[in-house]
Amino acid sequence: MKHILKYFFSILLILCSISSQAQEKDSVVVPPKIERYGIRVGADLSKLARTIYDSNYQGLELVGDYRLTKRYFLAGELGNENKTTNDDQVNFTTKGSYFKVGFDYNAHENWLDLENMISLGLRYGLSTFTQEVNSYEIYNSNPYFGEIPDTQSGQKFSGLSAQWIEVVAGVKTRVFNNFFVGFTLRGNFLVNNQKPGSFDNLYIPGFNRTYDGKFGVGFNYTLTYFVPIYKKKVAVKK
Repeated sequence: MKHILKYFFSILLILCSISSQAQEKDSVVVPPKIERYGIRVGADLSKLARTIYDSNYQGLELVGDYRLTKRYFLAGELGNENKTTNDDQVNFTTKGSYFKVGFDYNAHENWLDLENMISLGLRYGLSTFTQEVNSYEIYNSNPYFGEIPDTQSGQKFSGLSAQWIEVVAGVKTRVFNNFFVGFTLRGNFLVNNQKPGSFDNLYIPGFNRTYDGKFGVGFNYTLTYFVPIYKKKVAVKK
């Protein structure tokens, strides 16, 4: 009988020890992750650099985003461009302003306190601008007579506008403190393009070249500063 009781109490002690270890493991508290929400504002460095080295271009684009949820950001761009294009047959100057508004989705799974982004987004763009034809030549299929300069150079078309949809893919990474650098690639599709009667909009501010169709491409390289507004605790899975 004594051996049975001794055996029973030994098993009981082992079970109590296992239960105690399990309770200690379950009682380990993982500190919550702190996520910051706020506004990020900055500028497109590529347009500023081009303004310096390209005498036929002046441009400025301001960019910003606001974090709505863990993954989604309200985003937009506001800019102005003044560009002279010199093609084989035409030289023209485009001046105008534009804005874009939409959202970005962050597909990157950050750890610790990182706030980097690998994003895919969508924009609606609107541009208002003028086109001024500096000079152009009428193509002559008979090279013997050469090309004939057109007498209507200097004609200006005002009050033009265009609207488009833009698909955006990009990355952002925090370099120090609240400063971020980013790069995006953009594919554009024109949904509305108000053209002059005798001239095509070969370049649209904010959209870039139209390549004689509805499609366009673009990019930007940004430096932004994050302004935190509030913080949110997120439980970390064990």
